Amino acid sequence: MTDTWTMVAETRADLASYLATLTPEQWNAPTLCDKWKVRDVVGHLVEGANKIPMGKLVGGMLKSGFNLNKMLAATALEEGKHSPEELLKAMRDTVSMRNTPPMTKPEDLLADTVIHTQDIRRALDTPGTIPEARVRAALDSAKNAAIVGSKKRVAGLKLVATDMEWTYGNGPEVRGTGEALLLAMCGRTSAYDELTGDGVATLRQR
Repeated sequence: MTDTWTMVAETRADLASYLATLTPEQWNAPTLCDKWKVRDVVGHLVEGANKIPMGKLVGGMLKSGFNLNKMLAATALEEGKHSPEELLKAMRDTVSMRNTPPMTKPEDLLADTVIHTQDIRRALDTPGTIPEARVRAALDSAKNAAIVGSKKRVAGLKLVATDMEWTYGNGPEVRGTGEALLLAMCGRTSAYDELTGDGVATLRQR
């Protein structure tokens, strides 16, 4: 558990350092997340790191018709209205936090932060390099994540990382770097072109 929280803190700190280099225009740039700008993704991560009061959580669920993804999307857009300076400070403040939203584990927070970091960095054409330990932990979490659809998306396929020792599943193969596999299983279609294998066509159809 400690190792996971350490990686969460390191990932948040790395993202905050990267965000500090962005221009105002880049804060308003689109990301790999549909309809989310950089500022909205950061708002989502900040909200997820803070302890959400039960009243706010229940109110958000009611407004969204008890659709968790819809609630998260609305929250991200609301939090993203803050200035870049406020969002950067808030992101820095999350580094040492160890809160977990309802029905989540530290591993889920790590995967979410790793994925959304790449949503920002890839969209801005500065993908960077993720430490292997973080990629592996994120893959292990995301492969069973129902809320983002990754569990269903990779069902019946065998995922094989080409830059590290990691495989999952059985069936037609999908091969690629750990990062590309992670993004693809979470529905980032831009990563599909980086994959090879007989299972890629099936993945594209899901």
